[in-house]
Amino acid sequence: MKILLHISFLGTKYCGYQIQPNGLTIQQRLNEATKSLFGYDCDVVGCSRTDSGVHANEFCVAVSQKGTNQITTTIPIDRISQAIAPYLPDDISVMRAEFVEDSFHPRYDVKYKEYVYRIWNSPQRNPFLQDRTWHYPKPISDEALKKMNEAASHWIGTHDFSSYMAADSKITDAVRTIYEAEIVRQGDVIEFRVSANGFLYHMVRILMGTLISVAEGRISPDKINDVTEAKERAYAGITAPACGLFLNRVVY
Repeated sequence: MKILLHISFLGTKYCGYQIQPNGLTIQQRLNEATKSLFGYDCDVVGCSRTDSGVHANEFCVAVSQKGTNQITTTIPIDRISQAIAPYLPDDISVMRAEFVEDSFHPRYDVKYKEYVYRIWNSPQRNPFLQDRTWHYPKPISDEALKKMNEAASHWIGTHDFSSYMAADSKITDAVRTIYEAEIVRQGDVIEFRVSANGFLYHMVRILMGTLISVAEGRISPDKINDVTEAKERAYAGITAPACGLFLNRVVY
């Protein structure tokens, strides 16, 4: 058996999830913490990669003894989250743990993931949301919000999302299925929620940037299908800043 950790983290200080040769990452911290907890090197495999500065309300990692598909420990599974806490920094937390089969893969066994992108839509900065939202000071009206939702609805379904993929991405199959895409406002916070069976490099941030182009009147909602069908990055909006993006839910 492996152990699946459900974690949350604030990504501000990190160069994303995956180990990097010249920057601190979430995976590095988890490697160090699991070795300290279990007393041996572990393979810590994540459910996805995240960009520098991106956060997670739920991120999943499978842990096994290095070079195996199993883990040996006398720590009860319901005590893992408390036991590992002293070995982790304050901006990474294990919320719960569970046993999974040897064959389980936290990335390939995902049914879908949900991301949330948060905008602070106010002329004034909010120091309590610094690095946790994109501060967008121009007012977004209810009418603009309606147009953004109309635009987002065109992404639901199975499409080639090449237009919404980072230009330097090496991925050749850009077909993904989006199940839900919706914009909601809660006071001065605007949230874009999107769930899909997979995401491309920078995809959610580019979708968000495209919705901002819709709000600003530079892209009409009824032209979103044209943007998608173009399969060219230049047709979509900007890449929104990483600070507003959260991996919100992982469903197996």
